[in-house]
Amino acid sequence: MAMAQLCFASANPDAGQRTMKTFFKPNITGAGRVARGITALGLLLAGLYAWQSIRWLSILLLVSAGFVTFEALRGWCVMRACGIRTPM
Repeated sequence: MAMAQLCFASANPDAGQRTMKTFFKPNITGAGRVARGITALGLLLAGLYAWQSIRWLSILLLVSAGFVTFEALRGWCVMRACGIRTPM
């Protein structure tokens, strides 16, 4: 289901809320959560390392680390939620 369809599913507010609940439903296994946790740690370390030299890159890496941490803690993958099959 496309993002526009998720956001504008119906004029009925309850229908849109049900659609968003299924969109954010946990959709990865423990191995995927561990992989995302390791990725988040790597992004965090890279962001901290780049802080002195390339500030904009550091901010981008730190924001990405935050989002990947959210995915790991929630057990949710944005790509899978959008219908893209991932190996883990």
